[in-house]
Amino acid sequence: MRVATNSYTGEMLDQFSSLVAQQDNLQSQASTGLAVQAPSDNPAAMETSLDDIAQQARQTQYSANISALQSRGDTIYSTLESLQTIVSSASEITTSVGSADTNSTSLANYADQVNSLINQVVSAANAKDPATGQYLFGGTASGTPPYTTTTDANGDVTAVTYNGNGSVNQSAIGEGQTLSVDIPGVNTSGSGPRGLITDSQSGADLLNHLISLRNDLQSGDTTAITGTDAANLQKDENNITYQVANNGVAQTQLTTAATAATSNSQTLNTMISSASSANLVNTMVELNSAQTAYQAALESGSKIMQLSILNYIS
Repeated sequence: MRVATNSYTGEMLDQFSSLVAQQDNLQSQASTGLAVQAPSDNPAAMETSLDDIAQQARQTQYSANISALQSRGDTIYSTLESLQTIVSSASEITTSVGSADTNSTSLANYADQVNSLINQVVSAANAKDPATGQYLFGGTASGTPPYTTTTDANGDVTAVTYNGNGSVNQSAIGEGQTLSVDIPGVNTSGSGPRGLITDSQSGADLLNHLISLRNDLQSGDTTAITGTDAANLQKDENNITYQVANNGVAQTQLTTAATAATSNSQTLNTMISSASSANLVNTMVELNSAQTAYQAALESGSKIMQLSILNYIS
């Protein structure tokens, strides 16, 4: 009796190929520690892992945004401290004028001091973020100096021009969370973030108030100095105090967001590892079983093929 071997040979080769592929897959798992290396290994697990990896990338971006905002917020806070000192110095001048007899010489000296304070405010208002080189107080127009000045023949500032806008950039710090630490130099819209130097909501107008104080000192108008100028500087001081407090609130939010981003990232790392990692003990057991099955298939196939050949030639 002759045995047709074509059908059996095809099935046997398919079985060998399947066993070889199984061994290769298990050997790869054992060497890499990964149970899921391609979508075909486990489509559901691969989809979950890809989603987790995408979310982890977002957490990484949140952390980077938070770090940049914290650094920027620290720089802004330093500027706010400087402005507090400047406003305090100007207020002390109005108090000094009101509490003592002053002559033209002392008023002129005070006027020179205020001129210096004006220049300090302009310099502070044109501060840059050292990390990015962007101007801090120009709103979203951060590529050019927000303030330019007009001076007289003596070099004294007589007017200031704001070249920025009243908007600020927002950065994502978490799922559905955005934050800005920026402060526009001017906001006269009556809504949105308060302006640092000029703000219609609070009545602040620091540079113009200092220019008025300087002019009143030069003209000897002590009534305006102790009345209008002192009251205006109080508005400026209140606005700077508000900005300092607002900066502190933002920094607290950033600290909380940074902790959340780190925790979420660690959790996602664990989830990604659990979803894709191989159980090495189980993998080695399965690999040994696959190798045993492959050897048995080889031996069985060899014996059957020998019998088939003998039957064919008998």
